[in-house]
Amino acid sequence: MRYRIVSNTPLTAAVHRMVLAGDTASLRRPGQFVQVQVPGFYLRRPISVCDWDADTLTLVYKVVGQGTDAMADMAPDAEVDLLSGLGNGFDTGLMGERPLLIGGGVGLPPMVGLCRTLLAEGKYPTVLAGFNTAAEVFLQGAVEALGAPFVLATMDGSAGIKGLVTDAMAALDFDSVAACGPLPMLKAVYNAADVPGQFSFEERMGCGFGACMGCTVQVKGGTKRICKDGPVLMREEILW
Repeated sequence: MRYRIVSNTPLTAAVHRMVLAGDTASLRRPGQFVQVQVPGFYLRRPISVCDWDADTLTLVYKVVGQGTDAMADMAPDAEVDLLSGLGNGFDTGLMGERPLLIGGGVGLPPMVGLCRTLLAEGKYPTVLAGFNTAAEVFLQGAVEALGAPFVLATMDGSAGIKGLVTDAMAALDFDSVAACGPLPMLKAVYNAADVPGQFSFEERMGCGFGACMGCTVQVKGGTKRICKDGPVLMREEILW
């Protein structure tokens, strides 16, 4: 599908927000992702969807290599080729009334769309974000604009609570969790929260829709492809 870049702006030194105009009908759940065709690169780049409405979708991505560096240079009004609406996202029907949404670094963006969806369903989500330092913090305003509490933890204590997201969890009231971020964070949240949980995993992907099998992981009872069967896995099926 072809999309038009509305804006592509930096949020921090390494993180950018790209707003795209185009068809969003394929986006059914928060936590899904797109595969971005970057001119000059053979493999598409998988980027989680931060949020969407009837006419636009928003991607928040970190520049970590040549492909995302080229994305950061894309100008407004340019056309982008996407595979959209990929993966199985978060199932809000399985979350409680007080879900805790945890994002570590660039695992935070999909929590914005998830938070909006939960609020629309009459639930009371809290967003907990973890970063290394205050200079890396982004999307706090986007969450607060939705009307949800935003709790911040930084490793160096320069903003919010000093420490890991698990250090902040003890003081929060929640009945379920949704998490996205680095694998060590996901495992720590899994061990710290004995409540129903949904965890969004990252794996290196080729095709993005289940054909190449490159992102297959072992789960209880068999295997799953993170791109097609995930990226969200239920707590009870995860093998660490």
